[in-house]
Amino acid sequence: MWVHGLPDRRKHLTFGVISDSSFHCTASTPMTFLPNRVVAISEDAERLYDRWLGAIDERLDEPDCDRYELCRTVLTEVYFPQLNGVDPETLPVSMQVALAQMDARNVTLEPEYYAEIDLERYERVKSLIWLWEMFDRSPLAENVHLGVKFRRLLAKRIFGQCGRNFKAFHHVKISFGYNLEVGDNVVVHRHVLLDDRGGIRLGDGVSVSDFANVYSHSHGVVEGRNIATPVTAIGAGVRVTYHATVMSGVHLAEGTMLGAFGVATKDTEPHAIYAGIPAKKIKDKPDESRQPPTPDPLAD
Repeated sequence: MWVHGLPDRRKHLTFGVISDSSFHCTASTPMTFLPNRVVAISEDAERLYDRWLGAIDERLDEPDCDRYELCRTVLTEVYFPQLNGVDPETLPVSMQVALAQMDARNVTLEPEYYAEIDLERYERVKSLIWLWEMFDRSPLAENVHLGVKFRRLLAKRIFGQCGRNFKAFHHVKISFGYNLEVGDNVVVHRHVLLDDRGGIRLGDGVSVSDFANVYSHSHGVVEGRNIATPVTAIGAGVRVTYHATVMSGVHLAEGTMLGAFGVATKDTEPHAIYAGIPAKKIKDKPDESRQPPTPDPLAD
């Protein structure tokens, strides 16, 4: 049913996704250049955070670092500080179970069930992935200043490659981790899935918006256990916008913009806007000059 009084744009719908650019306010509402502002925190808090992050960073750099034990210690201190060092046998069984979850050796993660997993490489990163995920379930994760720095510290040791100024907001989900290659100045927003089962490459300056999904594996139509794992590549300066999906093996060319809720099933042309399900080219990006770079308040 169409709501009375609203313009009938049904002819512009593509499988339920509006592709008429005039529908979006960006086509008629003037844009204002609004770079992110610098947000100051107290010097005491800054020193406190830097001391905590620095201690974890130094420990991870030690050749004999037991990553599982470090993960267990950090998470226990975050979730159950009053129980750090307490003999678990003296606690109720439910509390023992809760404490056991602080140690990544006591949990299984979905990628461990994948037949093609490189167990040696995953063993190096599993505890850090678990530390990332459990940190994001804690109150600390909502602190943008602290959270971005914490995830960056881990990303440099989880990803196959991690460039400068990587920013991940809370509840980003990854698979193997070691199959991710990330360039400089990449930002990944809230609740994004980076399924690097086959491999994902994010070029310099890529932005992946909230609730987007990037896949690098697919299943057979008849036999779900038949699996393809092509690399998915997202070129420099690409913007994958809200709730959009990039299917496995797709190459989003440099400067592509994938519209909200769009599903990219095929490679794209450079500097073009795509939208819909499946995503189709709407138009080339306008030829307009970009503003000069501005300071990044969350840079390295």
